[in-house]
Amino acid sequence: MNCSRQTANTTDDSLTRRELFPSNHMLSLALVFLLCVAGPFAFAQAPILSKIDPPNWWTELPDPVLLVQGEHLDGTKFSIKNSDTTIDLVRTSSNGHWAFLKLGIKSAKPGSLLLEARNSAGASSISYALSARTKPAANPQGFSSQDTMYLIMTDRFADGDPSNNRQPGMTYDRNDPHAWHGGDLRGIRQHLDYLQDLGVNTIWITPVDQNRERDSYHGYGTTDMYKVDEHFGTLSDLTALANDLHAQGMKLVLDIVPNHVGPAHPWVEDSPTPDWFHGTKAQHRLAQGNFRALMDPYASARDRKDVLDGWFVDLLPDMNQENPLVAQYLIQNTIWWVEETSADGLRLDTFPYVGRQFWHDFHAQLSEIFPHLTTVGEVFNGTFAMPPMLNSFFAGGVVRSGGTTDIDTGLYTPFDYPFFSAIRDVTVRNTPMTDLANLFRQDSVYPHPDRLVTLLGSHDTKRFMSEPGATPERLLLAFGILLTARGIPVIYSGDEIGMAGGEDPDNRRDFPGGFEPQKSSANAFLSTRRSTDEAGMHDAIKRLLALRNSVKELQEGKQQVVQSDEDTIAYVRGLNLEHGCVAGQDRVLVLANKSDIARKLNIDMNETAMEGCTRSEMLLGDKHSVHVSSHSISANVTPLGLMVVQLR
Repeated sequence: MNCSRQTANTTDDSLTRRELFPSNHMLSLALVFLLCVAGPFAFAQAPILSKIDPPNWWTELPDPVLLVQGEHLDGTKFSIKNSDTTIDLVRTSSNGHWAFLKLGIKSAKPGSLLLEARNSAGASSISYALSARTKPAANPQGFSSQDTMYLIMTDRFADGDPSNNRQPGMTYDRNDPHAWHGGDLRGIRQHLDYLQDLGVNTIWITPVDQNRERDSYHGYGTTDMYKVDEHFGTLSDLTALANDLHAQGMKLVLDIVPNHVGPAHPWVEDSPTPDWFHGTKAQHRLAQGNFRALMDPYASARDRKDVLDGWFVDLLPDMNQENPLVAQYLIQNTIWWVEETSADGLRLDTFPYVGRQFWHDFHAQLSEIFPHLTTVGEVFNGTFAMPPMLNSFFAGGVVRSGGTTDIDTGLYTPFDYPFFSAIRDVTVRNTPMTDLANLFRQDSVYPHPDRLVTLLGSHDTKRFMSEPGATPERLLLAFGILLTARGIPVIYSGDEIGMAGGEDPDNRRDFPGGFEPQKSSANAFLSTRRSTDEAGMHDAIKRLLALRNSVKELQEGKQQVVQSDEDTIAYVRGLNLEHGCVAGQDRVLVLANKSDIARKLNIDMNETAMEGCTRSEMLLGDKHSVHVSSHSISANVTPLGLMVVQLR
């Protein structure tokens, strides 16, 4: 409003004034005068502080940038009371709903500080906790090839607290595969003995962030990145799970989603900055899974943006990590979850859909704070078999020349979805076993093939037992290869009992025994309540895990493929395969046969890692089925059979 013009024309412009204020001309003039003399402060409102992200911080960690949510924050002065903490940067949104405050905490002592916001109309304050780190920086143990992971979709594993099943506005219906079913963190805690007895030592759980949507049971549509969803329990329940795991010598892997949030997140309608997302709800790209465009020097900017800037499944708002405030928020958020829980590792969702510069900075900052923390990235689009060259492009230590592709992501390892495709092909789709051998022969494209996280399936794929042609015997053969080959194996909850399940959401059925009324009938957690088929598969997988856990060569040994043909493959594991058998250097030979008939294999040991081996011990299979001579080894492998032989 131009005040000088308005006051100068109060008489001549009387018609306009009456149109604006028809009920009382004199009152209208008074209001105009008040606005012109007192200015905008006449109707200013005191600031309101309602929420701060992150909700707390630690004095030994890097200076945080707080995202403050409230009202009337534009034009507000912020200050810190009761602390040596300083405010080094302030940025507020134009609508006054958001403020970014960079704190200087280098001189601050642990304790509660008071953040005050003040303008001409008044002030408000909110307390904020700075704590001393009680856990050593090296506390996260990380995962490695010595471990076996077990994937749990929290909502579908076990219901330990039925009181949290029904949440306002959410759909709880165990007969609806898209609805919430009641699984929670207490349910996982109640069955750690089952997992430990099975032989796994690392638990990967799907995201626990708040997902306040009717059918967002899976956890990948967060509506608050600093809250545990009420269906799953509380932050105390999550830290208790981590503590229980660590007390039993086990590890926790959290699922982190920096790529997107859920469509019901408050940011979608009220973003902290205009470019908080790539696009808007009304106008955005659809995410495309053409990951090749990211490493193709001839790809267009359009094709790259379709991967990096698109909204996943045309629904999930894509975070703009090129905005430094967004990147800071996401990295801080991950630091907060690890520090609060002492998680040992992270599974990073939709990894290729996020730019390499962000991942580089993400890993650099986390590794500085948590030196032993490890990460695994989901490189999977569900529509084509991932070639190793493309999969390896995202691994830490891999760079390609040209553009942003020469930036190291810092990722500890990607999932080995090429292995997932190959193992299903050879066991149930009748492709030759040489396909698996050829996959292994491409391991040179990875800096650390031993770190690859191998899998038979996940919550994003059809269950193995629902593949056409799948049988328990073929599943057991696939498990045998999974648990004896190089890499870090992961078992999707329920595969160890041969659960079936088609495409999403059928592949996410409830684990039998974790829910009422299953607790009083079928219960795969208890050996006495498993069906015959469940018991047979479970016990066989348990034996395989016991073998892997007791043989160092199977956990961390190098691998050498010595023979393969249409139906069979033979590979050797050993801590050092540069020479043949020498004293103190055992070799473990794995023989797999996918044929429905027995196969007799004769393997020449000359110029292999087995050269010079003269003695054998059967670790899995009939001890009379193997004969070692001075230069060769012969074996009779049963139909759909697996043999593991220790050689000295």
